[in-house]
Amino acid sequence: MAGSERRRRMETALGGILAAGSLALLWLACVVPSGRIGLAAAAGLFPMTAAMCVGRGAGYLCWAAAALLGLLILPDKGVAMLFLAFLGVYPVGKGRIETLGRREVEWGLKLSWFNLTLTLFWFVLQKLFLSNAPEWLANNALLLYGLGSLVFIIYDIGLSRLITLLRVRLSRAKGH
Repeated sequence: MAGSERRRRMETALGGILAAGSLALLWLACVVPSGRIGLAAAAGLFPMTAAMCVGRGAGYLCWAAAALLGLLILPDKGVAMLFLAFLGVYPVGKGRIETLGRREVEWGLKLSWFNLTLTLFWFVLQKLFLSNAPEWLANNALLLYGLGSLVFIIYDIGLSRLITLLRVRLSRAKGH
């Protein structure tokens, strides 16, 4: 078997394993009593890792496979939709946005992406996700978007730190 063929097979296998890791965390998010969003966010680290190890296309493929399987087999379709619409794809797309080289444009795009997703979930999928939302939040969209954006910024900064840590670890692993 040629070296490039062997490498391609190994990359395909890695993508499948990472998609399975995402799916396992998504399933866990469906069955644990709390931490649903945190586990779905952690599942998004697998497509990000695929993108870093193999390429952005592999990251998107890992995300798509886990999202599609999640929609088909997870008991809580809300978790699968959250992964599909944001938490699975954002860590891969974030890398592309951050290649623009203009920090204010990058943050504008990232916040726009988050707020569009929040709008989708709040107005279109609210019954699926937030059927028990407190009334004070339901009547105060400004608070929802303000707090949501703040949490997103913290998430994005934390994700950037995880990416940096993963890059360091991967470069050390390749060096040995």
